[in-house]
Amino acid sequence: MEHPLNVGPRSAAMLAEHARWVARAKTPHVPVVAAQGRGALLVDVDGREYIDFAGGVGSLNVGHCHPKVVAAVREQAERLMHTDYAVVPYGNYIEVCRRLCRLAPGRTPKKALLFTTGAEAVENAVKIARYATGRPAVIAFEGAFHGRTYMALSLTSRVHPYKAGFGPFMPEVYRVPYPYPYRGITTDMVMESLERLFHTGVAPSDVAAIVVEPIQGEGGYIVPPDDFLPRLREVADRHGIVLIVDEIQTGFGRTGRMFALEYVDVEPDLLLVGKSLGGGLPLSAVIGKASLMDEPVPGGLGGTFPGNPLACAAALAVLDILEEENLPARAEVIGRTMLERMGRWVERFPFAGEARGRGAMVGLELVSDKQGKRPAGELAKRVVHNAWERGLIVLVAGLEGHVLRFPMPLVITDEQLARGLDILEESLEAAAGALSG
Repeated sequence: MEHPLNVGPRSAAMLAEHARWVARAKTPHVPVVAAQGRGALLVDVDGREYIDFAGGVGSLNVGHCHPKVVAAVREQAERLMHTDYAVVPYGNYIEVCRRLCRLAPGRTPKKALLFTTGAEAVENAVKIARYATGRPAVIAFEGAFHGRTYMALSLTSRVHPYKAGFGPFMPEVYRVPYPYPYRGITTDMVMESLERLFHTGVAPSDVAAIVVEPIQGEGGYIVPPDDFLPRLREVADRHGIVLIVDEIQTGFGRTGRMFALEYVDVEPDLLLVGKSLGGGLPLSAVIGKASLMDEPVPGGLGGTFPGNPLACAAALAVLDILEEENLPARAEVIGRTMLERMGRWVERFPFAGEARGRGAMVGLELVSDKQGKRPAGELAKRVVHNAWERGLIVLVAGLEGHVLRFPMPLVITDEQLARGLDILEESLEAAAGALSG
């Protein structure tokens, strides 16, 4: 594989056009322009190849342009591309809902609604909870990411670059810490904060919903203790609060199970999915207890494009691929390989604080010193740049952008995974050299 030490001429020319015509808020993470992708590989317009450890920010568990997804979309495009399901329904929308309801954790009868983006699923889940309970307040967690539309952004925790300057935000949103074992935040501490909030911030009888990620994504790939979600479920049940679990990034095999909730045997009231569901096309869903989902009146929820026939065709192919290729099991293999390798990096590099994860949802937290655990965001940026120069695309997470995260396609080959980890190790070595120099 060629190491792309500089931006190629075609990418450079197209990025100059980007600077001219695309708003500054949409600044690319990687300074190249993609031309094609297959599996876990991307090729830019200059013909340079990259191992993709980003996977469309976790949207491509089945990989770039999986042949079955491409065939399904092509076949659907020749038959029907759009009606607006609320005007004239079509069969594959119903089939996606049926399959999602059967896959969702828990035995309670379920129904589903399809939307376009994860943020749209979040917005509608909150609407359902407020409508059903008649209550205004919503509780979220420090470090949470739930999207960038106004209710979703109000629930999102990270200030820069997401929230700064965009207020005021939606009212009646309250926040408590999320368990963070590496930084000493326990489940007991979170539960104490929640009880304190009920006494000093908002009455539980006014709370419509608690919105939570089973593993925090943008917050830093933080895996909470196994008792956290069951205890949160108990709090919600005690006070009649709707428990909304956001599996938009953790779902569809990423953690080694179809859903991360399966590790702790918790049934949510509403389950949010998206990202990899569409195989690269925009599709999300709210899956919930049927009685709760049926609370809003006919016409109360919807939109023009949600559950578009093309995205539904892709989703049905994705669900088949996940089962046929046993990608949740593959995620466990990927995760074991990564954590074993990264465990050695934690011992070797003074700035590698912790390697953690579940299945193939793995993060590496970088710190300026292991004792004080100060986040090393600038160092993480340097590692990401070093990796790109060597042909690997890597993302960051965490409130300080100091956690390297790797939501790569689950179809990545052993050779591609090994080579990607080699590049990442070289990138960490280069960063270490720059620090010592």
